[in-house]
Amino acid sequence: MVNGFIIGMQIVLACVGVYQFGISLFGLTRKTRERKYDPKKSFAILVAAHNEEQVVGALIDNLKRLDYPKELYDIFVICDNCTDKTAEVARSHGVRACVRTNPHLRGKGYAIEWMLEELWAMPRAYDAVVMFDADNLVGTDFLQHMNADLCEGKQVIQGYLDTKNPGDSWVTAAYGITYWYCNRLWQLSRRNLGMANFLGGTGMCFESKLLKEMGWGATSLVEDLEFTMRCIQRGIHPVLNYEAKVFDEKPISFKASARQRLRWMQGHFNVARRFFFPLLWQSIRERSFVKFDAAIYSASVYNVLLGFLLTALLWGDYILPADNVFASMYTYLPAWVVVVAMAMAVVQFPSALVLERVKSWKMYAHLLTLPVFLLSWLPITCYAFFTQNNKTWSHTQHTRVIRLEDVQSKQAG
Repeated sequence: MVNGFIIGMQIVLACVGVYQFGISLFGLTRKTRERKYDPKKSFAILVAAHNEEQVVGALIDNLKRLDYPKELYDIFVICDNCTDKTAEVARSHGVRACVRTNPHLRGKGYAIEWMLEELWAMPRAYDAVVMFDADNLVGTDFLQHMNADLCEGKQVIQGYLDTKNPGDSWVTAAYGITYWYCNRLWQLSRRNLGMANFLGGTGMCFESKLLKEMGWGATSLVEDLEFTMRCIQRGIHPVLNYEAKVFDEKPISFKASARQRLRWMQGHFNVARRFFFPLLWQSIRERSFVKFDAAIYSASVYNVLLGFLLTALLWGDYILPADNVFASMYTYLPAWVVVVAMAMAVVQFPSALVLERVKSWKMYAHLLTLPVFLLSWLPITCYAFFTQNNKTWSHTQHTRVIRLEDVQSKQAG
């Protein structure tokens, strides 16, 4: 009975892995499908900030130099429960600082919900709302791409998420590699298939009419994933704009990274509990492959947890000085199947670097340390399962100012 359950779960995980690998193949090709439109749409740019005096000025300078008519966008910095000079820095750069103080409802989701209510009450109406984090940098043509998608009827748009400091440490290199992989073999493949993309927490654009109709309502630790699932439930498919670049700063140390990823996994468990079964039933009832895909993605955190538990159980069984008790499906498969499965898993990350034309040889060298980062997701996810009711928001500390020119010069080199 136990061995049957173990093998059954391994088969489920293998099927999910093969499914995702099959989807990823559609990201091998990239076609530029965007038409050019004259600047038409107006934007409210919201910058979520909590104690970001170190970096918010660089982003504001960056946003003020966007290649888009200045009269068609305004910048608002959400100074959420700040105890530093974030608001003063924002005002000194000539943009509006919107100060929010609510120690009981903390976190980015609550801050966005509050800011949208403030925005709707303002005399000026905007066609769309764009959201960034204070530690971001943005390609100067970002609003041009958002304008084009909105003109074509898109309602929820996700920009291309890149890392602005991949060379800082082996941890930031791992973030950079996984971002390139996800952009190419998760997001682009789904865009090519006409499926829903997943929001990434920053570099997001929303049609104002839709936001007013739906309300924000995403206040979990992963507000981006939560809003994605709400959209897909309603038949609205977020779409990736591959040309609209956003550069996100990543934690340098493993400890800070683990804290950030723990928050992501805690929030992901919450979203999985709320959306997996409703989306699965909807996908069956409506025969919707898009909703089925979203349901599978929402439950991916349980796949990681199950994979960790099964791996720990089987390795413990092998290590103990006694006859093996538990069975593995791989003992019943030909050796070549196992080799092919391992090759499928290994080849994806270096392939993503090649496809994304990453020029830095150091990033290719960091493929050797990447497995440590990937394996660390297993215990982090396991711990997140037992602490998933924790709603504490973790803040990434910034050590220096990086500007768009710095990022572009490193990519060119």
